[in-house]
Order: sequence, then C-alpha cells, then structure tokens
Amino acid sequence: MDFGLVLQTDPPASQVVSLMKRAERNGFRYGWTFDSAVLWQEPFVIYSQILAHTQKLHVGPMVTNPGTRTWEVTASTFATLNDMYGNRTVCGIGRGDSAMRVAGRKPNTLARLGEAIDVIRDLAEGREAEVDGKPLRIPWIKDGKLPVWMAAYGPKALALAGQKADGFILQLADLYLTEWMVKSVRQAAAEAGRDPSAITICVAAPAYVSADLAHARDQCRWFGGMVGNHVADLVGRYGEHSSMVPDELTEYIKARQGYDYSHHGRAGNPSTDFVPDEIVDRFCLLGPVEAHIEKLRALRDLGVDQFAVYDMHDAREATIDAYGEHVIPALRD
Repeated sequence: MDFGLVLQTDPPASQVVSLMKRAERNGFRYGWTFDSAVLWQEPFVIYSQILAHTQKLHVGPMVTNPGTRTWEVTASTFATLNDMYGNRTVCGIGRGDSAMRVAGRKPNTLARLGEAIDVIRDLAEGREAEVDGKPLRIPWIKDGKLPVWMAAYGPKALALAGQKADGFILQLADLYLTEWMVKSVRQAAAEAGRDPSAITICVAAPAYVSADLAHARDQCRWFGGMVGNHVADLVGRYGEHSSMVPDELTEYIKARQGYDYSHHGRAGNPSTDFVPDEIVDRFCLLGPVEAHIEKLRALRDLGVDQFAVYDMHDAREATIDAYGEHVIPALRD
C-alpha cells in the first residue's frame, strides 16, 4: 500500500513544502493539496517548490475541477511541472465544491467533468484534443504522462470514474462504503471494456494517532462536515432512503444546518457540530498505532492501493512521524 499526505495550502507556503519533505523522509510517496483559489494559496506554484525539494514524491491536487481553469491551462501546467521534474504529477479532479461555491458558482456537471478528464489527459500527454470546438495540441510536450484520478461518491459519478479515470479517490475510510464504492467503480470499468484492476484506488481521510479518542475526534470532526456537503447533494438528487445511495452514507446529515466555507477543512469548524462520534470513527483513522494498522489492512483487503492522510489538525508532524515509524512499515511488509 502507498501513502500520501494531504494539506491545505495555507501560508506560509514554506511550511507546506517542509511538511511534504518530512513526509517523503518518512516513506510517503504522494503529496496532495486542496485546490480552492479563494480559500488558500495557489497550489501549482507550491508544487514547483515541493518537487524541487523532494526526490521521488508525486504531487497533485485533491482535487481540482474543470471550472476554475481552462482545460488547456490545467494540462500545460501539469506538463510544465513534469518537464521540469520528471513525470511526478497526478491530476486529482472532481466536480468542484469549495472552489466553485465560494466563487458563487455551482459544481460542474458530470458530463463536463467526463469531457475534461479526457481532454486534460490527452493535452498533457501531447495528444490532440478538442477544446470548445477547436482542435488543440501542445507542441512542446514530449513523453508526457498524467494519470487522472477522479473523486466520487454517488452512483453516476462512481460509474464515470470507472469509465474514464486512471484512479478513484474516495474521501472517507468507512469499510462498508469503501467496499460498495470500489465494487461500483470496478463494475463500471468492466462494463466499459476496461481492466478494473488497472484503476488505482485511493482512500483519503484524516488520521490522528493518540490514545485520547475524545480529542482525536474533536480534531477530525470537520471531515464529516466536508463529506456532508457532497452527501447533501446526493440526498437532493436521489432523495432520502434511496436504493441508489446507502443510508450508511446519508443518514447522518439530517441535523445539518448549512455550511460556512470560511472554516472548510479546519479543526473546530462550527458548521460540523451535527457530526456524531460514530461518523468520525467510521470515516477517519483514530486511536493508537495498532488501530490504524488494523483498519488499513482491512482497507487493503478491499482493494485500496493508497491511503492519503488528511493532516489538518494539531498534530501534523507527530502524525507524519508516527506513520513513518510504525504504520507505513507494517503495511509495506
């Protein structure tokens, strides 16, 4: 199993770079960041510094979207980083939550997302693609490589990931939901004539190594609120208790009362008081090292190839070090 580190690009950018260097020293192979231009600093600028100060770390957004940048700009940016530092980038992409909503826009449609996946990959790898009805090719790209991993929750999005994406990003670590969603993605891949086993499965969630479960839960409760934004969209689309979406995913948002993006992805987010302890425990990895190893082995058995640690809490360095000393060696043996 591979491991990734996920950060917000809060200033100073030098601290983001330092944490990514620490992660690589501890055996992490991927460095991810949020991508929301109003809430945080521009990640692609910071990726250049991360790549310059690491040797093998692969970097990318978790996740970008097809609406905040034109597709040829996104492709050219990835390709430039790859040309400078070797093919060490990955494009995590989704419909867009905070990046779109904070700017007063709606998340992108799945149809637009599916088209963008093909276009961005083709352009970044030097092939011709059609953008707004015009054929384009970036002529300077040689031997470009850009895996595109799609974030998804709902049935139509899971199907799209299986049909088009090189990887699937699931932003929660619940075992039941992971099994259900991985099966959905792989079934869609098979039906599209693709090799289901060729799709990389990445589970991303907060991890907090501590025997103090109450404190760990409070530091990671924000995550249930972030996931709840997507779940609310699913309930709005499919209704409550729909056969299309498991109750295990939707039931907990009944007490949700709006959401303030100014606290998005941060410990102590006041918009996440509705998230019960049970959801924090199911969606995150909490407790002593042994509990993390046990859950990660169960995720690996479900076909998960990478666990990406959301490290937005008061023990960032300690979590990176604990994973490097204890967890990553146990999962690689």
